[in-house]
Amino acid sequence: MSETPISPLRARMIEGMSVRKFGEKTQNDYIRHVKTFSTCLGRSPVNATPEDLRRFQVHQSKAGAQPPTINSSVAALRFFFRVTLGRPDMCRHLTIVRQPQKLPTVLTKEEVRRLIEAAPGNKYKAALGVAYGAGLRVSEVANLKVSDIDSKRMLIRVEQGKGKKDRYAMLSPRLLAVLRDYWSVVRPKVWLFPGRDPVMPITTRQLYRVVRDTAEAIEIKKRVSPHVLRHSFATHLLEHGTDIRVIQVLLGHSKLETAAIYTTVATKVLREVTSPLDLLTPPDREPPK
Repeated sequence: MSETPISPLRARMIEGMSVRKFGEKTQNDYIRHVKTFSTCLGRSPVNATPEDLRRFQVHQSKAGAQPPTINSSVAALRFFFRVTLGRPDMCRHLTIVRQPQKLPTVLTKEEVRRLIEAAPGNKYKAALGVAYGAGLRVSEVANLKVSDIDSKRMLIRVEQGKGKKDRYAMLSPRLLAVLRDYWSVVRPKVWLFPGRDPVMPITTRQLYRVVRDTAEAIEIKKRVSPHVLRHSFATHLLEHGTDIRVIQVLLGHSKLETAAIYTTVATKVLREVTSPLDLLTPPDREPPK
């Protein structure tokens, strides 16, 4: 059965993304957004005009597209016009939508304990333990190898995390004990958390589904995902007195401002701050007449 041939335009765009080492997901997203634009346009996007871009963004807005979707399509179309077509002038006609800043969902320590304990089987208990105990992103958990666990230095090597950067994450004694218990039963060979096909790692979709279903089963009312465990890791560290700059390094954030969001949800820190009102010296009371 022959495969559907790729158009020269799509092939050129894929080549441009491959040269720049874009990840597979990013490439797929960019191709999908350009295809959506082309479908909306009703013709090849090669000769698209600024008015076409304006109408497309109006269409997205009326269709109820959320800011992340709109901004992702802007990034894809900017790449398409600037790199693939060599028409950088078109980029200035694309508008980024400001996203409302929302506080991250954070679990209590008791909720985290219940979630991990209720996870179905040693593999998922260990995977959720890594997500919370080391503050890793779900994709980083899924792509860990057995060789990434450095028990001598008490570190976890995160290879090619977000932004294609390698880094080290913390490996606590308790997390190491959890991983050793898991390894003694499952004995994974290459991938720390193999998927249904042992040759491949577990998928992020599997981890999302397990976290969601487990949270529902134990009646946690918050909207829970693997990333909530990462948020909880950072918030609990901050409440325990860990410096925000240390948390920034542990999370792999390049900017301090990104990690600073956790100061807004660290309720223990907020409760322990003394209001300047409480520091005012009360005026001397007038003696009773």
